[in-house]
Amino acid sequence: MSVGPFQLLLIVLIIVLLFGTKKLGNIGSDLGKAIRGFKKGMSDDDKEDDASEKLKADAPAPAADAKRESESEKSSQDTSGH
Repeated sequence: MSVGPFQLLLIVLIIVLLFGTKKLGNIGSDLGKAIRGFKKGMSDDDKEDDASEKLKADAPAPAADAKRESESEKSSQDTSGH
């Protein structure tokens, strides 16, 4: 069962009768502002994520260096023990 154009028109007419045109205009503008604010917030988060990823990529990872050193020490001990 699909919704046809007559059913949509009837739904819109009922909504206008319930809320009135002035209230619907306010609701529409408030909804538009909310969507713009949400998009702006998402855009700002993406920019912050990109900046933090760039900083992480530029900085050396001390934990990775320490891990490599300990692995090389283990491998040298394993070969000297045999």
